[in-house]
Amino acid sequence: MTKLVKFGSLIMLLSIVSGCDRDQPTNVEPTITATVITEQTSVGASKIDSASIITQLNTLYAAYDQAFLDLNPVVATFRGISGYNDRWANTIGHQHRTTLRNTLESYLQQAQSIAGQAVAKNQLAAQDILNYEIFVRRLEMDLRGMNYASHLIPINQFHNPINIFAQLGSGQNAQPFQNERDYRNFISRADDFAVYIDQAIANMREGMRQGYTQPRVLMEKVLPQLKVHLVDDITTSLFYKPLETLPDNINSATKTQLIADYTSMINEILIPSIARLHHFIEQEYIPAARTTAGMNVLPNGDDWYAYLVANTTSTDLSADEIHQIGLTEVARIHSEIRKIMAQVAFDGSLKEFFVFTKNNPQFHFTSKDDMLYAYQGLRKQVDAAITNLFASRPLADFEIRPVEAFRERSAASASYQAAAVDGSRPGIFYLNTYDLPAHPIWTMTSLYLHEAIPGHHFQIATQQELQDLPEFRRFGGTTGYIEGWGLYAESLGQELGVYTDHYQYYGSLAAELWRAIRLVVDTGLHRKGWSREKVLDYMYTNAPVTEARAVAETERYMAIPAQALAYKVGQLKIRELRNKAEQTLGNDFDVRAFHKQVIGSGALPLTILETKIDRWIKMQ
Repeated sequence: MTKLVKFGSLIMLLSIVSGCDRDQPTNVEPTITATVITEQTSVGASKIDSASIITQLNTLYAAYDQAFLDLNPVVATFRGISGYNDRWANTIGHQHRTTLRNTLESYLQQAQSIAGQAVAKNQLAAQDILNYEIFVRRLEMDLRGMNYASHLIPINQFHNPINIFAQLGSGQNAQPFQNERDYRNFISRADDFAVYIDQAIANMREGMRQGYTQPRVLMEKVLPQLKVHLVDDITTSLFYKPLETLPDNINSATKTQLIADYTSMINEILIPSIARLHHFIEQEYIPAARTTAGMNVLPNGDDWYAYLVANTTSTDLSADEIHQIGLTEVARIHSEIRKIMAQVAFDGSLKEFFVFTKNNPQFHFTSKDDMLYAYQGLRKQVDAAITNLFASRPLADFEIRPVEAFRERSAASASYQAAAVDGSRPGIFYLNTYDLPAHPIWTMTSLYLHEAIPGHHFQIATQQELQDLPEFRRFGGTTGYIEGWGLYAESLGQELGVYTDHYQYYGSLAAELWRAIRLVVDTGLHRKGWSREKVLDYMYTNAPVTEARAVAETERYMAIPAQALAYKVGQLKIRELRNKAEQTLGNDFDVRAFHKQVIGSGALPLTILETKIDRWIKMQ
């Protein structure tokens, strides 16, 4: 996990917290009008002008991407696109949501008008049909999602916009601080952010009235995330960090004024805004928050969860079907772990083995530096072997960083943040170094393969470098594919030769087991009405997990329903497609060619990926 959270989750979060309004919580949005394609093409004729249709579609895709960035300036900042760094949108405000709905409906109608019949009759090239189908699916799913009340529950411990804003304001992330303009951009962005906070408070009050609240236990975890920013001495604030590294290209007089304006922003805008939110959550929201765990208790919660399952997995699997897949996979992986127990001559039960691998000091890092050093060493091993499975690798680099202290208690074990497409900023593999015993040494290899190479960094950087794809595909994707690829990447450790002992391979099985458990407990929470305590009991019985991680993971599933389903569903589909290719092609199967097909078109919906691979197998 993506990022910040992993890439897939990052996009999901940024779509909530970014956009373009700048005044009051109920302000009027700037008008964003979809580019209207005026040329009409008769696709019902016996001979269509496919070149004209493709030109119109490509124009429409480019216009949509521009409209998307106008509505989501924070996404533009993470892409490394200048011109948006002074904005933070009130995306949960009524006017923004109205503008977004109108924009989605307009572009969807135009795309269907331009090419719907031509695509239905298979009268365009395969890649152009693929672009169209993914574009239409994305807009349809986004529009369907707007029918639910996510804007009334905009904050929890896992999706906390203040954490994103703090990362930007730290001077160590995507927000540039290289000249005076950059600093003033962030001052302006802070004004917008204060608007967002007031809107969040207003929305949560409305949510309380309508019966939409977050679980109380989650919001209790939000308070310390906010409290850390409520400092008496602003020089100790994370937001003050950029003033400690003012660039030399700013003259002395300008620096003096800039410091005054920037400190005023922290003192008069940021800290009071965060304090208002903290007070509201502590005094009003938590007392009114629900004590239940699953979203099935929310108004229209069952339908909402069904939508999230479909959107996350990009399959037609129901929650009940996924629950059963999870139970089957848990049993299968337990059987594989028992084989490891025999190989290491462990005398005891499966549960006793879990306790041994969780608690024995030989499996614990001795320090944070020791942990980081070990990951750097593993990086060299993987780099030396990666060409055995992949014909090429992305140009973008990445670095390994510990998760920042202000969010490490609630953060996942690891996450990935994509590199800037212009090369100005590398990707970041965030490693959680909090509570070292919660992150045993045997988790290291599978975690690295998932987040870095050949997992998220490899796949996402490759996708961003596919210049022939429209922007909505270069920078988008489905969670089922993205996280499914990450888990599939973990399974490549044996072929890469980096599962060097039984315990490292056990770590990969334990990681896969964890993803199988997610299928059971996420659907258990949100479909079957499981309590938080029942989820914890299931975890302790079936996996080697510390209390800290079990609690953090359980509350993560409560915070972002259905996201945890993506990993195993996606991995099972990719592995199924590889098995089919191996069996069909026999000695002609080339794993490097297969991997090129899987990641060479970006993060496709899994149903579309299956069609693509089936076509490739036939062509071989």
